[in-house]
Amino acid sequence: MTITERILAAHAGKKRVKPGEFVNVHVDLIMSHDLSSGIAIQQFKKTGFRNVFDPKKVVMVMDHYVPNKDVLCATQNVELREFAHGQGIVFFPEGKGGICHVILPEMGFVLPGDLVVGADSHTCTYGALGAFSTGIGSTDTAVAMATGKIWMKVPATIKFVYNGVLPKWIGGKDLILMTIGKIGVDGALYAAMEFTGEAIEQLTMDDRLTMANMAVEAGGKSGIFYADAKTLEYLEGRSNRPFQVFEPSKKDEYAQVIEFDVSNLKPQVAVPNLPQNVFPVSNVKGVKIDQAVIGSCTNGRLADLRVAAEVMKGQKVHHGVRCIIIPGSQQVYLDAMHEGLIEIFIQAGAAVSTPTCGPCVGGYMGILAAGEKCISSTNRNFTGRMGSPDADIYLSGPAVTAASALTGTISDPREIV
Repeated sequence: MTITERILAAHAGKKRVKPGEFVNVHVDLIMSHDLSSGIAIQQFKKTGFRNVFDPKKVVMVMDHYVPNKDVLCATQNVELREFAHGQGIVFFPEGKGGICHVILPEMGFVLPGDLVVGADSHTCTYGALGAFSTGIGSTDTAVAMATGKIWMKVPATIKFVYNGVLPKWIGGKDLILMTIGKIGVDGALYAAMEFTGEAIEQLTMDDRLTMANMAVEAGGKSGIFYADAKTLEYLEGRSNRPFQVFEPSKKDEYAQVIEFDVSNLKPQVAVPNLPQNVFPVSNVKGVKIDQAVIGSCTNGRLADLRVAAEVMKGQKVHHGVRCIIIPGSQQVYLDAMHEGLIEIFIQAGAAVSTPTCGPCVGGYMGILAAGEKCISSTNRNFTGRMGSPDADIYLSGPAVTAASALTGTISDPREIV
């Protein structure tokens, strides 16, 4: 079995599972947020259960429309707070946490070998820690909250091997964009994407979280990494809960193995209107932009802000560009302050926000008007994703996004720094 199959077998109480098999599994953690919790609560009340199965294993995070953007959001959040406090579940309002997929790994809620589900498609992020994690619907979330179980089909595993030494300015975002560009948005449909290879070993944990996060953009059920020494070092001090590392072996059977040599990889950019429309930055260099966004559950971590600050230090955001920088959590914000990164951004002329998903989902704090172009370190560039359906969204890593904010056109960081 693969890592994914071993985790699912353990949580199904079986010695072995195989791709295509339907299993009932126990979950270690259930996550929802302000965009998905309302429906989940409504459906939970219809189940007949009065209490969640284990309040310590249910986490609700306010991150999409916070601080409340309008009366409708404020009204809904009253309902969510009342449910959370009434059930005694783990609850993170604004000011206490941050973006769900940033704070859960950061605060030690997810450990290797866990099985995590969440009412958000990017729940696959936690696979960076050697866990099986996947997004589910709000109704399935309600049942999981009530019973602590969920059924699913065991996904086949596609192994992605990245060979070579990573060049300067190339990170996890470039690797996953390149991968989606090669296989397409349905290239890993309902598959577990297992990431490995020499280049993967070089990545920071923040970069690995970025890659796992965007597995769903290739149609993946999940993304997963082997929990190596770097993972275990990252986890030190975050949790005292026991966990099990599931290791790969030479006998693991994959549906497919895809290899890349990334030694000469250039910074990558996805052009409108799909994450698979990927080109080296040189192919799209010079496209005029109106907005640059650095943040989100994909690239709002400390390593991402460090990269952006390295590009922007001592320089100014172009007079025709709105540059919005959003730390992914309160802790990231504090760490960035202590390192002087926030000062660099503000002196450059960027707007720095409290942690929120805001512009990524087209919620607020970065809505695009018709005809505008935005380069963003977020994860989706679908039509209308960040506002007007007549706006264009380009996806890139924090280095390209920061460089573009300085010049006013999509730019290569290698030519700026």
